[in-house]
Parts: sequence; C-alpha cells; structure tokens
Amino acid sequence: MNTAQLLADDPLWLIIVKVVGIFAFLVVMTLFMINWERKVVARMQQRPGPNRVGPGGWLQSLADGLKLAFKEDIRPVLADKWVFFLAPVISCIPAFVAFSVIPLGGKVTIFGEETALQLVDLPVGVLVVLACSSLGVYGIVLSGWASGSPYPLLGALRSAAQVISYEIAMGLSIVAVVMHSHSLSTSDIVKSQGSGWYFYLLPVSFVIYVISMVGETNRAPFDLPEAESELVGGFHTEYSSLKFALFFLAEYVNMVTVSALATTLFLGGYRFPFVGDDHLLNSGWFGLLWFVVKTLGFLFLFIWLRGTLPRLRYDQFMRLGWKFLVPIALVWFVAVAFARYVRREIEQGALETSTALVVIGVVLVAVLLIAFMLPDRRARVDPNAVPVTGGGYPLPPLDLEVPKSPPRRRQVPVAQLPAKENTAVTVSAKEVGNGDA
Repeated sequence: MNTAQLLADDPLWLIIVKVVGIFAFLVVMTLFMINWERKVVARMQQRPGPNRVGPGGWLQSLADGLKLAFKEDIRPVLADKWVFFLAPVISCIPAFVAFSVIPLGGKVTIFGEETALQLVDLPVGVLVVLACSSLGVYGIVLSGWASGSPYPLLGALRSAAQVISYEIAMGLSIVAVVMHSHSLSTSDIVKSQGSGWYFYLLPVSFVIYVISMVGETNRAPFDLPEAESELVGGFHTEYSSLKFALFFLAEYVNMVTVSALATTLFLGGYRFPFVGDDHLLNSGWFGLLWFVVKTLGFLFLFIWLRGTLPRLRYDQFMRLGWKFLVPIALVWFVAVAFARYVRREIEQGALETSTALVVIGVVLVAVLLIAFMLPDRRARVDPNAVPVTGGGYPLPPLDLEVPKSPPRRRQVPVAQLPAKENTAVTVSAKEVGNGDA
C-alpha cells in the first residue's frame, strides 16, 4: 500500500489532528527560529543576545508576539480598508497550505490508526508548493498598494519582481529532480532517493535551488524589499499590531516550507542515510526526527548568510537571477535530459558506448568553440573622460599636487586699548531674557 492509499483511509478526526499538528509545528518553529536567529547572530558578533525572558532567554520571541498583539492597530487615512486588512491574510494562508504536501515521516500509528506523517499526497505535490509561493506575492503587492503610500508600493513592486524572478530558477532546478524520480509527488520523490540522495547526484540543481530559496523568501543578503536605507521598511511600512505579526509569521513559515521542500527533494526527506527502509532508524517516528534535523540545517544556513553577507544592490541581485541562475538551470536541464536519453539507449542496446562518447565529445567541443568565439563585451574607455564615483560625483585626479602656501603678509600691529578699571556694563532686560548675556 503506497502513501496515497494509506492517507485515503484516514478518518476525519485524524485529519483534524494532523491539521492542528502542522499548524502548531509551524508556529512553534517560527517562535524558535526568531529566537535562534538572534542568539546565533549574537554569538557570531560576540554579544550575549536575548537572555532575559524565560530560561536562557528562549521565551523572548513569545514575549515579542504578545507585545505585538497588544499594540495599537493603526490604519492610514488613504488606505483601502478591506484590501489593507486582507493582504496579510493572503500572505499567511498559502505559507501554511504549502506545508500540507510535505512528508514529515513514514508509516506510523496514531491512537491505533495506521497512517503516514503527511496530510495529503497529491500527484502534483511539488507544483502545489510552487503555486502557494506564487500566491503569497499577491499579499505583498496588495499590501503595498492598499497602504496609500509611495514607499510601501515601491517595496511591494521590488518584492514581486524578486520573487517572480527567482521562482523561475527554482522551478527549473526542480525539473531535473522530477525527471530522475519520474513523479511530481513528494512522497514518491523521497522513495526514489533510496539508492542515492539528489544533492550529490544533481549538484547544480541543488545549488541553484538553495540560492533561489533565499532570494524568494526575501532573506539577507537578498532582503531588498525591506532595505531600511532605501524604502523605510518595505511593503509593510504602514502595518502594525497583529497585521504586521502576520507578515512576520508568513516570512518565517515560508523559510520553514522551502527548507522542508529542499530536504524532501535533495536530502532524502525523512530517510536516515546509509541504511535501508527496513532498518530501525527508518521506521516509526524516527523519520520525523531526521526530517526536523535536516530542516534545521537549512534554517541555520539562512541565519549564517544573514550574519555574514552584506545586502546586494538591486541590479546585482536581478543580474544574478536572470543572467546566471536561469541560463545555467536551462543548460543543466538540457544536459540531464540528454544524459538520461543516452543512458537509456545504451541500456536498450540501441546505442553503443563508443558512439555515445563520441556524441558527448562533439557536443562539448561545440560548446567550447561557441564560448571562445563570443566577443568580449568590454566597455570603451575614454582617456579624456573625468573619473566619477558610483554616485556620479567627479573624483580628484590621482596626480593632484598640493599648492604651495602663499607668502606671509606683513602683519599690521593693532592698537591696544587701555584697560579701564571698575567699568560697569549695562545690559538690557531684553538681552537677559534671551540668555545672550
């Protein structure tokens, strides 16, 4: 019995238990991640971090959430009332829905009912996650538009362009995984990694996905929609209280979701490495433990990048997505498809190994010739041009010489007035009142 058939027999009460369990898991992971991020970054910067609320300061994020709930809810005068209210909800709900197709573990028994640690197993589960991440963009764009202010609108447009750009690279990186597993179901992808995990079988797809998931979640060094120095606070500038908390919750839940999807696609999901399916470490609730550990590894990568790398410029960020990640993903997808075709033909005996090697060699030579024949795009340098900085301000010449100081002028002696003893100074009442005396 496969996972889909096992989940089809779940009673209603078990489905409700799973829904509540997934919701509680994501909320707890959000509270944990906020505090863990502050502690890890503080450790990197040699400072204590949160250490007041709760044992070791681990309840600080809970206190911050309660503080946000009791803050005053402010709505700008020019804001659209209903859209301003619905935008955080639209951002938050798809983040939770996307986690419903992630397999958290294998076959377990809950209150005497045999089931799998997954809410639903769809034949297009990977597409559901991509669709939910795309729907979250609507909440960001609508929040910037409904605020009635230009700065949130600029932040929303930048965020929409950023998420859409990196979703293309992410989708192309997943195509190779789908080709290897012959399925879009997340549970089938996990089962197909029994002979080897895809992070080393498809290394280019893994690297592109990791970079794309950081860019899609608007996290440092790609947190351009929230660039405080440029756009005040991004698309949620005008939000406060629980509405702002919903945006915060959606961001961290998206981080957990893309990390869980990376674990599912490239790290074998809930499988323990180097052992078979019938091993004790791959049975029961152990799968949930390995899944959480792998997901925390990707979440630590988010924190590590934030504490290490500076924010990129917007043009650098878009150039990385459109001119590097997307072309590399396309070439890699074609190369994987060609390699799988050649391998299948060799296994069926329709193509000899020597012929396949010759074909691959010809393709590599053609690629190298095209790379060498491309002209260098070097900007023409005008020798008479005035050097300027990045902001357009002229620079002083490098051979600038400090001019000699002018000769000293003849000092004219100033007459010294004789000092008067016991001279009374008269100060008006107005000057005393102004503090000038």
